Amino acid sequence: MTTIASPLTQHDLSILEKIKDPESGSSVPVLIDSSLPRDPNITNDETYNKISQIERSIIASIQTIELQIAGLKPQTSESSLSLYLECVRRLDELIDEYPKYASARNNRAQALRRIYGDGLLVTNPTSLSSLENIDALDPSPSKTTPLSASTTILSDLSTAISLLTPSTPFSPLSPQTAKTLSQAYTQRGALYHLTAKALAVNGAELKISEARREAGWKTVQFEEAASRDFMVGGRYGNEIAKALAVAANPTAKLCGEMVKEAMRKEYAGMN
Repeated sequence: MTTIASPLTQHDLSILEKIKDPESGSSVPVLIDSSLPRDPNITNDETYNKISQIERSIIASIQTIELQIAGLKPQTSESSLSLYLECVRRLDELIDEYPKYASARNNRAQALRRIYGDGLLVTNPTSLSSLENIDALDPSPSKTTPLSASTTILSDLSTAISLLTPSTPFSPLSPQTAKTLSQAYTQRGALYHLTAKALAVNGAELKISEARREAGWKTVQFEEAASRDFMVGGRYGNEIAKALAVAANPTAKLCGEMVKEAMRKEYAGMN
């Protein structure tokens, strides 16, 4: 009996194995140690409490705005956009004073996404970016504002991740650090994922600062980066991100076709 060599290479099999186990690249469990400083860059308890109290006040204001938008609280004379921009200004001040406080950067990125929508990295009136901006508080900003906002968002998320990522996968983290890392990775993954969707539309173009690494990416690179970020966000505790890691993985989308093609070739060789 003649044995037909499998058309799947070892590399293909490795990829399929990783698809079957999407966490294979980050299998080391996160070590949580509640005795560690809540932020590794702000180890003085008094300073941390002061900063986090200011941040909580800003977040409480944002939550109030959202309740007003939802009709669950009375509206004020100021618009929701103006109130949100004031919260961003307060976060700007906090970050200027404490640039290594990662949580504020994560929250500023989220506030800016709420203001300008998740389609701000792509320009094309017929692309999905217009759909992603339906809930934006400022869907028609000035020409230069989205570019500035997108640069701040991407920089804030990358910086927050860089500030909090441990030196080795085996280094323990405080619960607060793990939570902020999970949020930052998941938020960036969501932005990359929605950008990939918008960019896939014919004629869509990126509107990202040339200084950013993402400026030269194609759709598949945004998909791959989104999958990686979701995977790491899941590793740090976000279950939704963990589930999204496979759904956003372009390799996973192709694996079914790859297996079908391998089987077709194998059957063809047996005839």
